[in-house]
Amino acid sequence: MTAPAPAAGENRLRPRRSCLAVPGSNPRFLEKAQGLPADQVFLDLEDACAPLAKEGARHTIVDALNNGDWTGKTRVVRVNDWTTHWTYRDVVTVVEGAGPNLDCIMLPKVQSADQVVALDLLLTQIEKTMGFEVGRIGIEAQIENAAGLVNVDAIAASSPRIETIIFGPADFMASINMKTLVVGQQPPGYPADAYHYILMRILMAARMHNLQAIDGPFLQIRDVDAFREVAGRSAALGFDGKWVLHPGQVEAANEIYSPSQEDYDHAEMILDAYEWCTSEAGGKKGSAMLGDEMIDEASRKMALVVSGKGRAAGMTRTTTFTPPEA
Repeated sequence: MTAPAPAAGENRLRPRRSCLAVPGSNPRFLEKAQGLPADQVFLDLEDACAPLAKEGARHTIVDALNNGDWTGKTRVVRVNDWTTHWTYRDVVTVVEGAGPNLDCIMLPKVQSADQVVALDLLLTQIEKTMGFEVGRIGIEAQIENAAGLVNVDAIAASSPRIETIIFGPADFMASINMKTLVVGQQPPGYPADAYHYILMRILMAARMHNLQAIDGPFLQIRDVDAFREVAGRSAALGFDGKWVLHPGQVEAANEIYSPSQEDYDHAEMILDAYEWCTSEAGGKKGSAMLGDEMIDEASRKMALVVSGKGRAAGMTRTTTFTPPEA
């Protein structure tokens, strides 16, 4: 089944250093979230919302999206997964009620590409019925069990609406019988990083399809130092951001998933130096020296990654490139 293409020129690579989870049934939390410096806010109809509160929460979320001030934030709603009886009505109520003020639908517990295609088709039907722009609303796919990880390549390729692949550690740990009760923390007695394969598997699938990779939550919400340690591991691999469950985690995530000022400045210098050395004025060379460092096309590609993250974070460079004298 082929899903519809996104709107022409639609940029799926939004800033997502910090992805704040907010219970959709709590108006006070929804209001507070609007003033926090999170890159993304997702209003939750799934685990953070009790079964008896879900129906009312749909309407609370629609009101918050339509009347709240979400300036500068990616607006996402996490619906319930397809194995429940809530999913269809979650999507229809939220998208029909607030589609123009919604950026993405997050689908939890994705186990196969067909589940993403089903959501894509439902979104398309709603958009056509309501007269909305077809394909504008993105999809975030959350991997939370062994089946989802085994099928993650097909999931990443299943729809042009997909923007992110997200690791859901709590359900995943339960699904593989991991021996720990602290979500996101290393199991006792294991000498290496128990999540390395999982994170790299998600990252490879995401990057193959030019998607973002997002790390899941760390539930010890008041232990910011431990949060920094866990987030630092996925950031070092190349992940774009992490879920945050408490305002105290937001600033830490924004910092960890942004380049340092020194690295950002250096990346911009590499880009300027490479552009100059390949120009007429620079002698159309394929490589050049930047101080004691030789730079070439591979250097440029690496610098683009760091520069892109810095620019998305609103960083300002503090150095200026001066071409060497002829």
